[in-house]
Amino acid sequence: MDGLRKKRAQKGFTLIELMIVVGIIAIIAAIAVPQFTEYRKRGYRAELNSDLKNAFTASQAYFSDYPGATIDALAKISGYGYRNSSNITFSAGNLTVSGGTITLVHGALPAGSNTGAVASTGAITMP
Repeated sequence: MDGLRKKRAQKGFTLIELMIVVGIIAIIAAIAVPQFTEYRKRGYRAELNSDLKNAFTASQAYFSDYPGATIDALAKISGYGYRNSSNITFSAGNLTVSGGTITLVHGALPAGSNTGAVASTGAITMP
């Protein structure tokens, strides 16, 4: 009689338990994915900011050799230490010692927030 009252040991999970686990994972994913996207954008903006600072530094080194010149191409500052990051492209430039800007574009950022500029004073503007 004692053997009849013993239940067999359960093996595995019930369908309800599995559905609860899947629901919890879905909630965590719904919170984590947008945060991850924002972290990536922040990292891309930091990369663009860093490249703008490096372009400015290289332009100052260029101007020490050519004070009356205008930086209008990437090649002019590449020889003075500027190496663009993999996602950064040189968009435009009209930088002189006394005015103008260098504009860089980050390829991984969405349009409208992917451009930054550095002025002759070293001031960086990004949307």
